[in-house]
Amino acid sequence: MQKISDIFKRIKMVDFIIIAGVILALIVGFITFANFRQTADKQIEATSKIRFQVFIRSVTLTAEKLPIEKGKKTFISIRNVPYSDLDIVDVQSDRKKIVLPSFNSKNLIVVEDASQANLYDVVVTLEDTAKITKDGAVVGGNKIKMGLPITLEGENYKFTGTVSNLQILPDSHEVISNQSTTYDVQ
Repeated sequence: MQKISDIFKRIKMVDFIIIAGVILALIVGFITFANFRQTADKQIEATSKIRFQVFIRSVTLTAEKLPIEKGKKTFISIRNVPYSDLDIVDVQSDRKKIVLPSFNSKNLIVVEDASQANLYDVVVTLEDTAKITKDGAVVGGNKIKMGLPITLEGENYKFTGTVSNLQILPDSHEVISNQSTTYDVQ
């Protein structure tokens, strides 16, 4: 009994903490190895192509045409973290509009805003391969969801917008809208 008491007197509190930490790490490792605990790698359900739309509000443009073009690539940054070049599937742009009352009826009319002739709203559709989890699509370590800020950058432009639509594409290339409804923006 005296020997055990001498051993405990020599061991400091820091030594007890280190030994407890090693034992805890071994227990967690065993539980993970025995599949009682789910790791991040096992949460991925599938890998699939996705299409998402980025809405860019109030782009000031005095050039003849929009620098973002269908069929080209654009480099994106997600939450100010550089990600990759993605294919541009579609680009839709529309001049700023204004709603005016109609004098001869109770209807409203929509016309181009002459006071903001160089302002456009742009919707860019991008395509990428994503890891599909139970929480949604993951691209570059970020969940792609509506409202996510994304920066598109090319040779002569840098625009910031937000994700406004997300579609998960099955292998047969039929569009399934998994997280949102697709709306035509004109």
